[in-house]
Amino acid sequence: MTTPIETLEFQSEARQLLQLMIHSIYSNKDTFLRELVSNASDALDKLRLESYRDKDLDADTADLHITIETDPAERTLTVRDNGIGMTRDEVIALIGTIAKSGTADFLTKIKEAKDAAASQDLIGQFGVGFYASFMVADKVTLMTRRAGTAEGVRWESTGEGTYTIQPVEDAPQGTAVTLHLKPEDAEDHLYDYTSPAKIREIVKRYSDFITWPIRMTGEGEDAKAETVNSMKALWARSSSEVSEDEYHEFYKHVSHDWQDPLETIRLQAEGTFEYQALLFLPSRAPMDLFMRERKRGVQLYVKRVFIMDDCESLVPEYLRFVKGVVDAQDLSLNVSREILQQDRQIQLIRRRLVKKVLSTVKTMMTADAEKYATFWQEFGRAVKEGLLDDFENREAILEISSFASTHDAEKPTSLRAYVERMKDGQQHIYYMTGESRSAIENSPHMEAFRAKGYEVLVLTDPIDEMWVDAVPGFDGKQFQSIAKGQVDLESDEDKKATEVAREQQKKDFESLLTWMATALGDTVKEVRLSSRLTTSPACIVGDTHDLTPTLEKMYRAMGQELPPIKRIFELNPEHALVTGLREAHASRPDDEGLAETAELLYGMALLAEGGELADPSRFIRLLAGRLEKTL
Repeated sequence: MTTPIETLEFQSEARQLLQLMIHSIYSNKDTFLRELVSNASDALDKLRLESYRDKDLDADTADLHITIETDPAERTLTVRDNGIGMTRDEVIALIGTIAKSGTADFLTKIKEAKDAAASQDLIGQFGVGFYASFMVADKVTLMTRRAGTAEGVRWESTGEGTYTIQPVEDAPQGTAVTLHLKPEDAEDHLYDYTSPAKIREIVKRYSDFITWPIRMTGEGEDAKAETVNSMKALWARSSSEVSEDEYHEFYKHVSHDWQDPLETIRLQAEGTFEYQALLFLPSRAPMDLFMRERKRGVQLYVKRVFIMDDCESLVPEYLRFVKGVVDAQDLSLNVSREILQQDRQIQLIRRRLVKKVLSTVKTMMTADAEKYATFWQEFGRAVKEGLLDDFENREAILEISSFASTHDAEKPTSLRAYVERMKDGQQHIYYMTGESRSAIENSPHMEAFRAKGYEVLVLTDPIDEMWVDAVPGFDGKQFQSIAKGQVDLESDEDKKATEVAREQQKKDFESLLTWMATALGDTVKEVRLSSRLTTSPACIVGDTHDLTPTLEKMYRAMGQELPPIKRIFELNPEHALVTGLREAHASRPDDEGLAETAELLYGMALLAEGGELADPSRFIRLLAGRLEKTL
């Protein structure tokens, strides 16, 4: 009886990625074996965990291992495991498609990359796993059977856009991946991957720490299989015994990243409960850092037994980029995600991990400014999310945060450095939020601050709109938006000197302000004189506790219904347009054209801050009419 063979097409993104790997510009092709061994190790971890949880699982767990077999005559290399295996549907889901967010975006960036090095970096960010096989093979055959099922699956492809899949009756438990190798080509970094010596070298370099035996059959008919890795868990070894290269390869194993980590963090706790942690800060943000479907968390082991990937209970959302392993001594082997959320030990471990990560970044700030700058550029937006929900560590997060500021157009500043530069008597840390640096720097709100030499933080990340309202201050200094509330930059002496003049100004403009508040009543909450303007005629500011226009826009985009938010209209009493309007209103209060002038003045202020006019065509009509009269 013949078994049916189906020919299926790869998902379009998978097809493009396969072509990239087949014609790979990635020079270190040896890493294909690391990816296959890493997948095999994961399969063994999952089988052992499954067998703990399901005592009725019909699976052989007596001798779990990985085998690497070579056949120089046929030019094949096989990586075999007796782990969890896959069903037909799982094969199609895991190999026929790329179930990873951001794939299309990733491929676009690869095509736009100007050189080979940039493309390699992008491939490294994505982590291509199984697809790396096509760097060294012109055909790949996969045989697999899921533990506890009777029927296996055979998958095969040349990577040209289609693959075949068929059922197999006598497949062993686990997965075997056979690569039909391309001809050796040293210039293209294609080595003889049927050479046992070459395989041993690659395993030693990339996979020595894998906790399952990796066996190779020796040469000759009577040769026995030998284990070629040490199987020592890196986190259980003394740091003096582990080289930086070993840490880097272990990071690549747990993260499926092709680049070295930015920083390695070790942690060991003894006493009431014991655990060891080996964590890594990546050097690049993953493609899905800001996508909802992303996975987060570190691997959890109990007494060297793998329990779960992506243990969310160990890492808060804002540190979702941290990778690594936590090995606890006193947890149950059949612990579930639901139980972990309530487990006191897990909560205590989490608190220690968070404090260790934040203190590591703080040390990095002073010890290696370049490394810190890389970290903040890649992960700063995510870290700032912690200001909204991690009250315990809020001060520590503020300490390691950097912000663009008017002090230096190129270099960001820490809050500590800002406070040290504050003027005598300055009580607030001034900031402004907006969509871009140029929009903020050109805002009328900046005029008085620039004129008097006050430094202002330039906050352009969407998360900045939210945390500034939630965080009261830093080091005893309150945060103050320069676009909200009243601004008072005068010293007590200056106030005394100008008190009489200001009182007179209020009287002079009282009638105009009252009239304009009525004329613009549907649009504004209040009309008042401004102390923040030097060259612009007017600006619009929010009340102290109002939402900013950007935040209001964000909430509305998310479908939240908000009542209309009226803002305050401030006039510059020194500007010729405003003084001219005051005089015109005093001499001809019934002139209907003055109401149009007030409307135009408001529209100009709205546009100056990057806002949107309620009725652009009316604004243009009024403006055109005024321009016509000047000719």
